[in-house]
Amino acid sequence: MQNKISRRAIVKGGLVAGAMIPAFGLFAETASAAGLPPLDPADPTAKALGFVTDATKVDAGANPTYKATQKCSTCAQYLGKAGDASAGCNIFAGHSVPAGGWCKVWAQKPGA
Repeated sequence: MQNKISRRAIVKGGLVAGAMIPAFGLFAETASAAGLPPLDPADPTAKALGFVTDATKVDAGANPTYKATQKCSTCAQYLGKAGDASAGCNIFAGHSVPAGGWCKVWAQKPGA
């Protein structure tokens, strides 16, 4: 005895599976962001970009573009949400940066 699968069942299954893919992506992104190791200020890229974990300790003389209101959480490269203590960064891929940190690549987050 053969079981036949209707075209309707295949299309319906495909639509359900397609709708689930973005949901799985959201869960994976959240889990991977939480598991990122913190960026070491001694990292060569971090040093080259003047990264500090506390923006209040930026040497303004060595970084003339720095302003007191600048910190990672207000940067366009910061991947966290408001209130996150740390999150990923587009500049330092594979690492998390503290919300209160700063580097020379800081750029105003749109709408902030």
